[in-house]
Amino acid sequence: MGKIAGPGPPFRCQVSEAMSQTAKRIMRSMSFLVMAGVLAPAGAQSGPAKLGVAPSPQSQDFVAHKQQFQLHTLLTEQRHPRSFDLSTRIAADTADGLAALLSVDEDIAKALQGVADDPERLGKLEAASREITRALRDGHRLYFYGTGSTGRLAETIESGLWRPFWQRAAQSPAMAKIEARYPGLGERVRGEITGGDRALISSLEGFEDLPEIGRLQLQDNGIRPDDLVFAVTEGGETSAVIGTALAAADQAGADARRTWFVYNNPDDVLRPFERSRRVLDDPRIAKIPLPTGPQAITGSTRMQATTTSLYVLGVVLEDATRALLGEVLSADELASLGFGQASIADRLRGFAGLQRIAAAAAPKLAAWTDREAAGYAAGHRATYLATRALMPVFVDVTERAPTFRLAPLDTADAPERRSWIQVWTPADDAQQAWRALLHRPFHGLDKALYLPPFETGIQDPYLREAALRGLSNAGDEQQALYDLSYSPANMRRCGPQAGDTGALILLGAEAQAAANRQWLEAFAAAGTDLVLVSVSGRPLPAEVLRDLAALPRPVPVIAVTVPQRDAFELDQTIALKMLLNAHSTGVMAKLGRVVGNTMTSVQPGNLKLIGRATWLILSHVNAVLESPAWRAAHGTTEPLSYTEANAVLFEAIEQRRNAPGASGLPEVELSVVAVLEALKTGKPVDWTAAATQLRTQGLNAYLKPYARDAK
Repeated sequence: MGKIAGPGPPFRCQVSEAMSQTAKRIMRSMSFLVMAGVLAPAGAQSGPAKLGVAPSPQSQDFVAHKQQFQLHTLLTEQRHPRSFDLSTRIAADTADGLAALLSVDEDIAKALQGVADDPERLGKLEAASREITRALRDGHRLYFYGTGSTGRLAETIESGLWRPFWQRAAQSPAMAKIEARYPGLGERVRGEITGGDRALISSLEGFEDLPEIGRLQLQDNGIRPDDLVFAVTEGGETSAVIGTALAAADQAGADARRTWFVYNNPDDVLRPFERSRRVLDDPRIAKIPLPTGPQAITGSTRMQATTTSLYVLGVVLEDATRALLGEVLSADELASLGFGQASIADRLRGFAGLQRIAAAAAPKLAAWTDREAAGYAAGHRATYLATRALMPVFVDVTERAPTFRLAPLDTADAPERRSWIQVWTPADDAQQAWRALLHRPFHGLDKALYLPPFETGIQDPYLREAALRGLSNAGDEQQALYDLSYSPANMRRCGPQAGDTGALILLGAEAQAAANRQWLEAFAAAGTDLVLVSVSGRPLPAEVLRDLAALPRPVPVIAVTVPQRDAFELDQTIALKMLLNAHSTGVMAKLGRVVGNTMTSVQPGNLKLIGRATWLILSHVNAVLESPAWRAAHGTTEPLSYTEANAVLFEAIEQRRNAPGASGLPEVELSVVAVLEALKTGKPVDWTAAATQLRTQGLNAYLKPYARDAK
């Protein structure tokens, strides 16, 4: 891996080249940057920046030995030109900013159209469907595994699509035939996130970087050689997911029908990474590449990458289930369960219409985004209530924390509320609420299984220390710490206050539930600003609108109609996901937690995020140094090197932990200001002064004089 000297003006060329979505163009763009002097060739040394920051041992180790986690060459880590100036656009016009975010989902539609039109790639999906049908027919299980966003994707497949379908099917007369032929079919899909169910709240430190945990969780879940394993990673390089794929392949032997690797970067872009090559070159593992391009927020793969993989895997799983049930049910019985006749190719082509439906909601979505952002800015909080929509809502809310540096959901025994948001579902207590989310018992990690291999098998001291910390917070006892119930106890403990915001999120035909009306009335009586969001196959019933009109304050309604054409309600779930992703990102952008379209508040909690944070520091600093405004004021300044940026990052991590003035400030933002102020004055980094400047001004305003369109 070469050292990055900074983007400068040619960076826009790099972005446009990346949008081609081909590995060759990515490589040509990188070569161009080398020739332009923006990207230093491998082994090149940059001159000293006189920053006065000595690299810590951990920084030296990362730069020298963790090149495999310096991932700024990945397509998913590039800046998307459609949202390049998001922070400026959304500050001026919220609907315009949301439209920009939702327009990036057009890349998904184009990518899926390309798969549908390509016999080879479509054939892989059809083969996966046949293998799922065969495995379920023969009594085997399906195991979906991922880390972070793809881990929540895996759990969504089980707990947001598969299990809810079987709960609905249980009310059908056809269920008796199904159970007679395939007993326990509804229990045969397992979705697992790295770290177990506790990681749904927030990622557990150190786990993502360990191939070993993938193998251990495969064992923990009782996955056997004849079961099918789908290892899903947005980047295509996540160690825990790769560990799962390799362990599953070892179990299955030479049978390449058992293990599937799903990822969102082109193969040629992944080949420089040794762990990715191990999977790509392994004939025992079937590959499903689904590259869609850069994300709407740079590197935020919770958006387009995860949407793509969730939709494709959901379509394949439903196609396989229809084929299986077609062996025992009539066409009319299948239709009564919601199964249509559309092929996998038809469904992939149909995503374009789904994207247009979601994008058309941007103007209505803007009012909610403005309201929630204003509430947070004024020191208030938000509560979301969801029943059938609980999994997509919960996933979106919990993914905000690492992306935008928010406090994770509060524990039930927290002495004070730190999280800006809470998610509730109608339930009597915490255990019932978890059951409503997962539709099965909570599953944590048993220390008796994981502790010995962690203590003796992890050679890297930093990874071992982090993994042991993560394991201490991953057990079954974690279930009792988080209460998601809309219950009298929670209303007393953390009920609504005047000025708070509340969102009732509906999915499918659930609008007239009594608990929804009670929640709206209780929150309205407390002086909460409310909004109702509905994604359904039909318009909202007139009775619901009458109930809303009876409340003391107007309640904005965002009602999106998505015709139901699938048994798993996948289309509606995906539409809601896109709307929630755009809304939550828009809120954070309006609050200054996005600069351009980069997540400068990101928490560098694992090796991948340390690499991303380093690249963000490098990109923003060197873009300023190349700007006409900087050159006019300070002349030509030597670009910051990757090594220097990483040293500054690790120092900022320590400052944030230990220096009162820097407490609570994002490391990336603090580093950018500290470096630029040091280069202005020619003096060593002054962290106290940088912290004061950042608190006073914010990074968007600080960088504004150096923007290309600055006057």
